[in-house]
Amino acid sequence: MFKAANNFDIYDPATNRIVLECREPDLGMVTKVFRFTDYKRHTPFDIRITTPTGGPVVRVQRGVSFFRSRIEVLDERDQLIGTFQQKLLSLGGKFEILDAKGNSLCWLKGKWTSWEFNFEKDGKQFASVSKKWAGIGKELFTSADNYMLSIDPTVPADSPLRQLIIAAVMCIDMVLKE
Repeated sequence: MFKAANNFDIYDPATNRIVLECREPDLGMVTKVFRFTDYKRHTPFDIRITTPTGGPVVRVQRGVSFFRSRIEVLDERDQLIGTFQQKLLSLGGKFEILDAKGNSLCWLKGKWTSWEFNFEKDGKQFASVSKKWAGIGKELFTSADNYMLSIDPTVPADSPLRQLIIAAVMCIDMVLKE
């Protein structure tokens, strides 16, 4: 209830083991205070996604946001691999996923009436995200959400698009659904 930092664990649903950890370790005091106000959507974030042993995978960061978010995704060496640009007027939420050179890779699209999101471009779906119901107790009394991510097997394991998809899933709550 009084959690200021964005922290997530990513599980493999087949084994129920943690495969990635997402932490926001360097949250400043001013940001912490604003996270408990109506201005939470506008606060900066710097999420570090690592392996369970602490090896860096990607970093997701944004500065203060007023009208629409621009999020940068950095690789394990802190090199830019892409950005997300939030669409200004969109019911439910929409991000354009761009590579490091600004080329459009796909869109993250959702419906305002649900927690269903797709990564798609030109009729091809690269991944989908849905929210798994956690039960009345957890839904009402915790801030924990269970998202299920499914990435199409045609997206190569070493593709920057895969890293950008994982990073974008972290931003659904922080930007689109807060």
